[in-house]
Amino acid sequence: MSKSVFLNDMPAEVARVYSQQVVETLCKEADLDSAVYSREFVISNPEKFADTEYVFSTWGMPVFSEKEVQCIFPSLKAVFYAAGTVQSFAHPFLKCGVKIFSAWAANAVPVAEYTVAQILLANKAFYRSSIIHNQSSYYEQRNTFLQYRGNYGAKVGIIGAGMIGKLIIEMLKPYRLEVLVFDPFLPDEKAAELGVEKCSLQRIFSECDVVSNHLANNQQTQGMLNGELFRRMPENATFLNTGRGAQVVEQDLIDVLTSRPDITAVLDVTEPEPPVEGSPLYTLENCVLTPHIAGSSGEEVHRMAEYMLGEYKKHTNGEPTQYEVTLKMLETMA
Repeated sequence: MSKSVFLNDMPAEVARVYSQQVVETLCKEADLDSAVYSREFVISNPEKFADTEYVFSTWGMPVFSEKEVQCIFPSLKAVFYAAGTVQSFAHPFLKCGVKIFSAWAANAVPVAEYTVAQILLANKAFYRSSIIHNQSSYYEQRNTFLQYRGNYGAKVGIIGAGMIGKLIIEMLKPYRLEVLVFDPFLPDEKAAELGVEKCSLQRIFSECDVVSNHLANNQQTQGMLNGELFRRMPENATFLNTGRGAQVVEQDLIDVLTSRPDITAVLDVTEPEPPVEGSPLYTLENCVLTPHIAGSSGEEVHRMAEYMLGEYKKHTNGEPTQYEVTLKMLETMA
């Protein structure tokens, strides 16, 4: 076998994410076998991967146990994952001493762009006025619009100041918004550098015109966003979720949206995803569902493969890398 391989249970994703140019470069510089190998093939043919040193993948990366990693990939040095979160597969590799590199920073760019766009639209009454205009008069739409503060001086709450949260904060700076942040892991000096105020979840939901979720996805954050918080939202406020659906107590959100038609939820993620058949999320007028589109799409995905090619070159040349993921980082990463 070649020194480097593609591992993925969805080969079409590899073809979509890794441009021909990147594949050709990897074949030349990383001795990459351009075939895509599934978990089933690997388990059935473990002897073929005894000399594999580098794995390249993206969405669809197979999950292996520690024992499988040790037995099948004894020579493996690093996994380069051209996508975002590595929570589903990284732990066994890291525990076996295999380095993990992720293109989370590349995937953060379109998520941040999407979120900033939604924040600006929400503060302009885009969602509620669109619904009203489809059902009623132009003048009622205008009256609704006039109830909103607009963006100048509006309060925005960012829940989670990781890579995506920080990028959103930077992108919002030209709009003269007041940004509140909930993130216990954000140092005070970094908050000051970003120009934001750290505060509690209760205060964010009580004061902010838009609240945007970017919490890390782990057991501690599941169900953290509940009815007690949603009921605090000011009149005409908007809740955005591009993080993970499991962090929201869905029935609580449905109950509040039902009783508070002035509040809007824009949900790019749900739990489960998509929502179960018959969920009120499909029919509530003040709920906007998008099918997990915030992340990289179209040719944006090529950015992630290019990031991983760059990390491979730095790693093998002994240069400092930027996007290595450690076990400690997984405690707070999405």
